[in-house]
Amino acid sequence: MKLLRLRALMAILAIVSAIAFAGSARAVVANPYERGPAPTEASITAETGPFAVDSAVVPPGSGPGFNQGTVYYPRDTSQGTFGAVVIMPGFVSSQTEIAWYGPRLASQGFVVMTVDTVLLWDFPADRSRQQLAALTYLTTASAVKNRIDPRRTAVMGWSMGGGGSLESAASTPALKAAIPLAPWDVVNVSDRITVPTLIFGADGDTVAPVSSFALPFYNGLTNTPEKAFVELRGADHFTFARPHTTIAKYGIAWLKRFVDEDTRYTQFLCPTPNDPATVAFLTTCPM
Repeated sequence: MKLLRLRALMAILAIVSAIAFAGSARAVVANPYERGPAPTEASITAETGPFAVDSAVVPPGSGPGFNQGTVYYPRDTSQGTFGAVVIMPGFVSSQTEIAWYGPRLASQGFVVMTVDTVLLWDFPADRSRQQLAALTYLTTASAVKNRIDPRRTAVMGWSMGGGGSLESAASTPALKAAIPLAPWDVVNVSDRITVPTLIFGADGDTVAPVSSFALPFYNGLTNTPEKAFVELRGADHFTFARPHTTIAKYGIAWLKRFVDEDTRYTQFLCPTPNDPATVAFLTTCPM
């Protein structure tokens, strides 16, 4: 009888140990998409992140539906694949206006493509189609496609490129994140968006005033579970075409949180930041 009890106890202990080990294993691999060290205020605001970056020119004719671009990507391949972001410029602007986002984001662990529009005066709907075509090329046909996880993609854009990014998010619910920068568009498609969306505006913007564009677009995001609105202080429409620590900080945090599902970056978004560099900061506080 004692032997039977001992065997039963040993069996129970074995089951408990197995459960504990499984729980521990799950904790270790809870998020396979984390890239880079644990973030700090210094690391997320630095001009260069933890990854060394290379770049490659994408000449015209490389793929259907878009013009040309530049790809920025982490040199390191030891940590697995990365999420991908395509960034669109504004009206009558080239990719040189948004070039600073490429290495800044790539150095934090993303493959980034900046593009030129087919025509400088293309409206947001055309920019959206070109953006999504570039994203398809980047994830399926580019020289760096093997560095990318095609299930983890995002869009970003400035001015009409921001309006195009809203339209891209509305038509492509598989996207993991969208970041329109001072977006401009003649239509408001926000109620069709289910993608986590961070909208930036500027308090001195007279091209796409916050009250007419960024804020109504944000308020229209009634079907996305996570959204945020950041209004920069002492900024204008063209602030987004120059390196800016606050834009980079919250843009990186948003991409990390939703493209990489990296909850280590929630601290920069929730509780709602009391940031003197912003006039307003609205967020659903992702957890």
